[in-house]
Amino acid sequence: MIRYHGLIIGLVLLVLGLFVVSLVVGPAKIPVQLSLSALIWGDSGPLSLVMREIRLPRALLGVMVGASLGLCGAAMQGYLRNPLAEPGLIGVSGSAALGAVIAIQTGLTAAYALALPLSALAGAGISVTLLFSLAGLRGGSLTLILAGIAISALAGALTALVLNLSPNPFAATEIVFWMMGSLADRSFTHVALALPFILIGLVLLLPLGRGLDTLTLGEDAAEALGTRLVRLRVTLVAGVAAMVGAATAVAGTVGFVGLVVPHLLRGAVGARPGRLLLASALGGAAMVLAADIAARLIMPGRDLKLGVLTAIVGAPLFLHLVYRTRRDQA
Repeated sequence: MIRYHGLIIGLVLLVLGLFVVSLVVGPAKIPVQLSLSALIWGDSGPLSLVMREIRLPRALLGVMVGASLGLCGAAMQGYLRNPLAEPGLIGVSGSAALGAVIAIQTGLTAAYALALPLSALAGAGISVTLLFSLAGLRGGSLTLILAGIAISALAGALTALVLNLSPNPFAATEIVFWMMGSLADRSFTHVALALPFILIGLVLLLPLGRGLDTLTLGEDAAEALGTRLVRLRVTLVAGVAAMVGAATAVAGTVGFVGLVVPHLLRGAVGARPGRLLLASALGGAAMVLAADIAARLIMPGRDLKLGVLTAIVGAPLFLHLVYRTRRDQA
């Protein structure tokens, strides 16, 4: 227990440190003390506006998006008892991306600034409704996986169809770049749009720890210990849909966070999925903040996309974990 509390405290300090670094890193070389002073006590001057209207919402979104993906990844892996599960498995992120793509292609984003995130949220909501219709409330985890894969494949195919039939090359380019994921050019409007859904997801998912712990003994044993599997399943899907839908709506598609972060932290929290929830939320926030900072530092003159960087870092890291697992099992 002391080791777990030490891990949580360490992750909180890491997130706070990266949050401050995210605030002070930018194209303009401004001293750290001057940047923080302008953020807290500054007037309406240019530096205060940059800190409060550009860097602060970007750093907040980094925490929100990362925490959402990390927590949802840990919850999905705990419920499905499969370390390869990730938030996109139930089709929410693909459907949210499809909603955003349709908004860009139809020109809604040019007519209304919030059309893109709202369309993505609508896509996520439709996918959850379709998921429950296909899998049913009392279906098993296998049914849930199959329904999620079907929805994700359908959303991916429709997204490709929209791109294929797009008569406007500029819209197609905008779609491709949006799907790479980014926190650039976001504002407090995006924070306000995503925050309620992410808070709802936190309230739904964090208390599921005991139920996920009992599931490690099997579904029959979990029910014997008082876990109501139907309620657990509905709560988990609703929480994942709210958080992943909101994260995709404001940041685009950011992969590997929900898959890699629980793997990195599982050895430190032991064999209890419940303990992995909070740790993965903090770990996901740290990973996205670090990736966003790296995207600004590696190529300051180019718009290096967040999703590209998490994939470049996450894929080799995941391969290393696979190699280490094979070595331990040998």
